[in-house]
This record gives sequence, structure tokens and C-alpha cells, in this order.
Amino acid sequence: QVQLVESGGGLVQPGGSLRLSCAASGIIFSIYAMGWYHQAPGKQRELVASMTSGGRTYYADSVKGRFTISRDNAKNMVYLQMNSLKPEDTAVYYCNAHPPWNYWGQGTQVTVSS
Repeated sequence: QVQLVESGGGLVQPGGSLRLSCAASGIIFSIYAMGWYHQAPGKQRELVASMTSGGRTYYADSVKGRFTISRDNAKNMVYLQMNSLKPEDTAVYYCNAHPPWNYWGQGTQVTVSS
């Protein structure tokens, strides 16, 4: 049974940084493309960044040059380094496979505000 546990969110001022972490279990992690998604209030969940098992990355236009996705297959972990944060980055952030499984973790709240 897959489990996804996100952490690392918080309140940060515009221009600040956060590093999100996701621990995955119950799967053969290394074979899956993994992604980070976010969901802002009143909006649909959308893909922010993804990384294939081979290391190829994708970034939404809104985060290119600011966010970096990485993974550690030995630890079943995926990370999202977020720099130069903007108020519009405020959302709940989730990790999941890409394309996503039906199961979602609890997410981690990121709030960018002065």
C-alpha cells in the first residue's frame, strides 16, 4: 500500500526559500516518475515539477528557474527546493507519481506572505 508523507512547508516572506521533502513507501520507488503538485484555495491541483526515473525534469512555466526537483532513490525520497518564493506560490503542496496515483498524502502548506 502506497504511502506519501510530505513535510517542510511553512510561512515565508516573499523572496525566501523552502525545501519540501516527501517520503514514499509501499512502492518500488525508483521505477516511477515523481512529481510535486500544488493546490491553491479555490483552484484545481496542478503539476509544478516532475522527474522521471532517469532524471529528466519538467517544470511549470510559473516556477522555472526558481524551483528544483530532486530525488534520492536509495531513500525513497523526493524533494522540491523552492527559491525566490512569491505570494502566488501559496498553496498546499503534494508529492505523487506522474501521472498521479489515486492516493494522495496530507500535503504540506506553503504560505508566502509579508
